[in-house]
Amino acid sequence: MHYGRFGFWYPTDRLDGAELGELVRGAEALGCSHFWYPESTGYESLSLAGHLLAQSSRIAVGSSIANIYARDPVTARNGRRTLADFSGERFVLGLGVSHPPLVETLRGHRYAGPVAAMRRYLEGIAAEGPPLDDPARPVVIAALGPRMLELAAELCRGAIPYNVTPEHTERARAILGPGRWLAVEQKICLLEDADAARAAAREELARYMRLDNYRNNWLRTGFAADDMEGGGSDRLMDAMVAWGGAEQVAERLREHFDAGADQVCIQPIAAAGPPDWQGLEAVLAAAGGP
Repeated sequence: MHYGRFGFWYPTDRLDGAELGELVRGAEALGCSHFWYPESTGYESLSLAGHLLAQSSRIAVGSSIANIYARDPVTARNGRRTLADFSGERFVLGLGVSHPPLVETLRGHRYAGPVAAMRRYLEGIAAEGPPLDDPARPVVIAALGPRMLELAAELCRGAIPYNVTPEHTERARAILGPGRWLAVEQKICLLEDADAARAAAREELARYMRLDNYRNNWLRTGFAADDMEGGGSDRLMDAMVAWGGAEQVAERLREHFDAGADQVCIQPIAAAGPPDWQGLEAVLAAAGGP
């Protein structure tokens, strides 16, 4: 598996099968080495990976994240093996504990202590098959807090933090150490008008500001509770969404690399319209190329 500098992240539930094929091939043509997709209330994660892999030829496909409450460890282990075998080892199993409303209200499970629950789940996958840190068949976890990052360092190929700043990236690298892969998500918006860019950012981030896991991490990162009220402060919007021209956006991506990221997963926010492939190409070129 090729581990390139840039990945591509997109909310796939909004698109149909044909549109998803166009999207993953667009990310592949852009030069991104990985395509990352979520699991929420729409498409089932491993089935979607099969479609995305079938619609592409070179790019790796990673779940970001597959909810550990959606399938047991044996199913995750078998899915990892199946997708890797059938794609020439282009699949990354990315796992996360999700959020209490999605686990308890939507799925009817009890949301347990997140680090302990993830440890049990990882140990269940590792009971058979290649190790979780196998570079050809990697398992990574969505880790924000220090204890989950420590678990990633102990058992996995690495971590895939979401909704983070370069300051968080620096702390994550310090915890993971040099031997683990760190792929961080960064939302971008190629609008140069501040009001328009921040309006798109608020629309995109509204659902995340209701979730304690993200709120708590923002507090750890130095934001205040007031930054998450009233649609979110300009300070929070500017930190979560890199907006402006290609060079302005590229500067944020470089900050993540300088802080220790191995890969930056760009997410052109859907609230600002469909991906501007020419604009994204200019961003990656300004950031040093894929």
